[in-house]
Order: sequence, then C-alpha cells, then structure tokens
Amino acid sequence: MTQLGDFVMTQRMFGFLLALVMLPFVAHPFAAEARGTPESFADLAEALTPAVVSISTESYVGNGESFHGVPEGTPFDEFFEDFFNRYGDDAPQQSLPTSLGSGFIISAEGHVVTNVHVIEAADKIIVRLNDDREYEAEVLGADPKTDIALLKIEADEDLPFVSFGDSDVVRVGDWALAIGNPFGFGSSVTAGIISARQRDINSGPYDEFLQTDAPINRGNSGGPLFNMDGEVIGVNTAIYSPSGGSVGIGFAVPSNIVERVIDQLSEFGRTRRGWLGVRIQSISPEIAEGFGLPSDEGALVASVTPHGPAEVAGLEAGDVIILFNGEDIEEMSELPRAVAETEVDTAVEVVVIRAGEEMTFEVVLGELEEFEEQLAAQNGGGDSGADKTKPSSEELLGMSLRSATPDLAQQFGRSPDTEGLLVLELKSGGPAARAGLQPGDLILDVGKVAVETAEEFAAEIVAAQERDARSVVLRVDRDDNPQFLAVQLDE
Repeated sequence: MTQLGDFVMTQRMFGFLLALVMLPFVAHPFAAEARGTPESFADLAEALTPAVVSISTESYVGNGESFHGVPEGTPFDEFFEDFFNRYGDDAPQQSLPTSLGSGFIISAEGHVVTNVHVIEAADKIIVRLNDDREYEAEVLGADPKTDIALLKIEADEDLPFVSFGDSDVVRVGDWALAIGNPFGFGSSVTAGIISARQRDINSGPYDEFLQTDAPINRGNSGGPLFNMDGEVIGVNTAIYSPSGGSVGIGFAVPSNIVERVIDQLSEFGRTRRGWLGVRIQSISPEIAEGFGLPSDEGALVASVTPHGPAEVAGLEAGDVIILFNGEDIEEMSELPRAVAETEVDTAVEVVVIRAGEEMTFEVVLGELEEFEEQLAAQNGGGDSGADKTKPSSEELLGMSLRSATPDLAQQFGRSPDTEGLLVLELKSGGPAARAGLQPGDLILDVGKVAVETAEEFAAEIVAAQERDARSVVLRVDRDDNPQFLAVQLDE
C-alpha cells in the first residue's frame, strides 16, 4: 500500500519498477449493457459529476508529535527536522496537507466512499464538492483488505449522490466512465472500456479487479468507475505504470464487493466476514497426478486451523474443496471470496474430494475478524521441548533431511517444540530443488502419511516407486504456511 500523501504503490515486476497508483470511486443509479459508441458523454458526465468529490487530508506536526506523509529526503523533511531540533516540544503545532484523492457520495445524508490509502493516518479529512463546498469528514469504518473506506459529512441540505450497479454483469468491451481528482486538478472525466475482469494484482486476499483503459492517474484513488447507465461498477484503486502516469491499465474494485463492505462498515463500523478455518492452495497438474485427482480444479486444503470451523466439521489437510454453499469452486481464488461473503454463523455444505471420493460436510462458519484478533493477542512462544535421541540424517530426492530437534529448529528460526522433518540442504538441480523446496522447510507428510524421521520418509518414497508413481506430493510448512509440493521421482 502507499504511504499517506503518495497515491502510487510500487512493486518490482519483470525486472523493472511497477507503480500501482491507488485511486477513488463514485456511485450512481444506472445499469450496464452493451451499446454502440456514444455520440457524447456530456449528459452523463453532467449528471454524475456533482456526486464525485475531492478528498484532502491533514496531519498535525509540532509539540513533539510525529508527522505523516512527508517523504524522507525532501526539502520538507529537512525543514521539519531542523524545526523540531531548534524548538523541540515547544514547537507550535502545524497542520500539513498530506494527501489528495477522490471519493463519491452514496446517500443524500452525506455518506462518502473512498480508498483506505487516501485517508490512512490522517488527523483531518476534508471533502470538497464539485461546487467548492467543503466539509470535514468522520471515518465510519475502513477495510484495508479491499482498500475501501466509508466517511460521513454533515450538510444543511440533501446532497447529490450516485448508486451502485451490478459488477457481475459487466462484460469485457463495455464502455466505462471514470471521474476523479487526478493530480489535484478537481473533477476530471475520462472514458474507456472494460479491458478484463477478475484481475489478481497481488494486493490482497480478495483480488478480482475490473481492468479498464479509461485514463486514471494519481489522485483518482477512491473515485468511481461508471457504466453507461450512470451506476458505479467499481472503485478506481490502482494503475499499472512504470512512470506513475496512465498507460491505459487501471484497476477498480468491483461494486459487488464494495457494496457488501460498505453495508458492514455502516452497520458495525468494521467488516464481519465468514471464516472457514483452512489454508488453501491451487492444484498443479503434478499435484493432481500425485493425489490421483480427476483434474486440477478446486481448492486444495494445505492445513486446517486447530479447533476452527473446518476441523470441527471434519475437513482435513489434503481435501480438495470443489463446492462451497452450492457454488462450484473451480479456481482456488474463488473460495476466499465465497467464504467471506457468507454470513457469520451460517451452516453451509462443503463438498470435497478425499481419497478419490466425494464427501459432504456441514460447516458452521466463524468470524474472520474475531479469529484474527485472537491470533494477534496470542504472543506466547512454545517451551523448549525435551531433547530427543540424535536423529539420523539422510539424503533423499536431492535433499539432506533430519528430524527436528530443539537446537536444529532454532537454527532455522522455528519454535523449539517443532516436530517434523527439516530440509537441511538441497542439491542444485535435484528433484526437490526443481519442485521448489528450500532449506528450512519442514516436511509434514508424504502423500497423506505423516513423517518425522528420514527413515519414515524413505519408506514412503520406496512405496511410491513400487506402485510406479512418477511423483510424490509433500506437505511442507514454510514460515508457518503449509503447502503441497509435487516432487518428481527420478529414475
């Protein structure tokens, strides 16, 4: 995510700097359908622009308080450092403008949608309407996972507003209109088409962005992307750009995701997402073959949370989820959104493939946010376990393996009570290295069989070779993140 005052988030991709510029969005009541090239967007822009707002933020500096949004190494940074060195805690408090973005009004009472990164860490948020009226805004709630925030402003009269459309019916090639506050210039209107759907840009767990070539730039963050009926179908949040300017690849959070987040922020002040209690991964062709699966569709359960909803219901690591609450799960990425959008405490049917057979479980979902809060509160570490008999070390599949001991586990940054088989070294170009294993990985299972010693591991490899298997599937823990890896059995 971007720092306050910077609307571009950067990543290194394909060897060069990629800037993902965070952008804003607005809502209006209309519906998306295919149309010919419009003669003009003027009527639509005129109707929608009053509900699109510019957002600026301020952070207070002085009196010994820290300030936000001033990039290090700039003249401002040097000025304030000298200022505080001279005056210390007696320095008068100053307000510093730190962020410019966009937003849109979704109710006559003054509810405003924008991006979290636009208002993050702000001490004061100013919403400016198209007619230059200004209001100080209150934050009703924010969801960093989707980068969506809900604000409230108070006005003496009803305000112009826009409504959400159905982003699920939007098609690639449909016209789209973006309105926002690029580079602080105020209301600017650009047009383009929907270039792609369900884009994953690795910004969060629920990436299903709409991609558009409607020019959007820094400062458009939080602004709306409209269909030709004037409905908000997305919140402009990021752009792909080596330079920081528009190159025709922008991303918007789909309205159907935004609308649910906004409803929860309005009602609870935070999100309340369903929680299944599993870690999942996609299924490679090698893993599908190793598990004897009919295809590589579904979400592979890498681990289940102890005492979580899935474990209580009977799900296990190695299960492949193919149906959740009546919804087919063809891609791993489809499951997190399906779970998150299901009400907390709902009983749902989950269909899995286990050992080649379909099995159905009834799972009562928990609340993700509650689990995350409990997890954050648990700062305890494991006690040192009793020393074990020195285990044997063996090289198998191009890797040196040894059972975990307290001393060995700590060498790899793990808890002293770690149990399993640690990868010590890898042979370059060997089967394990080609499969993606790394030193420090903890091997938990071979296929569905738990292993803790090199001898147990070797026995499972021999068994796989005797049944003429071409690969074995290992369940590996890396940085407390279990995953399955398929290792080829070289002749």
